[in-house]
Amino acid sequence: MLTKKQLQLLDFINTRMQRDGVPPSFDEMKEALDLRSKSGIHRLITALEERGFIRRLAHRARAIEIIKLPESLGGAPSAPTSAQASGFRPRVIDGDRPDAPPPAGALDVEAISAINLPIMGKIAAGVPIEAVADGATNVAVPGSMLSGRGNHYALEVKGESMIEAGINHGDIVVIRETSQAKDGDIVVAMVEGYETTLKRYKRQGDMIALEAANPAFETRVLPSDMVEVQGKLVGLIRSY
Repeated sequence: MLTKKQLQLLDFINTRMQRDGVPPSFDEMKEALDLRSKSGIHRLITALEERGFIRRLAHRARAIEIIKLPESLGGAPSAPTSAQASGFRPRVIDGDRPDAPPPAGALDVEAISAINLPIMGKIAAGVPIEAVADGATNVAVPGSMLSGRGNHYALEVKGESMIEAGINHGDIVVIRETSQAKDGDIVVAMVEGYETTLKRYKRQGDMIALEAANPAFETRVLPSDMVEVQGKLVGLIRSY
């Protein structure tokens, strides 16, 4: 499945091609999606191409061919698979109960020795990237690591911007799904609706600072409406 921005862009391209016979320009796409730069459009186009919805034709300017449409845009329905997820809003396992209902009463998370969580993709500990969600791999997580009552999922860390917080490239981070954060929390943050990053959260009036834990990386300070908290770090798994 597609993220909201990917779906919006595909819908816009399809509508314009139906109307004009040619796809819109990158400037028109940027304005239609209210993005600040064309680099975001390039990322979305690449994502749509990788997922098999469009094809860029070589040696022709503005040449985009729509191969298929999702069912929500009038395309043919496809059989669902366990690997499908909607952008960076993953289909997750409830971390507070096992797959099968307990025979009597609800179990507390501390009573569960291990729970399989899907690794829903990669998260940037560096320059924000578009999350690639697949859920094809699971990781066994101790029940005691799961924080509170809510949905949990796992992500693979890409980059070194959080190394002084003990988070290294290749680590698996366990995330509790939430839209709330306090100053100092390490969060999964979505920037401008399509890029994701793992950073320390700090509010500065109407601005949000996404702080790295590596002096080689600058803190990004963004308007609060450009940052959406999607989860909070509650655990980390490392293989040697």
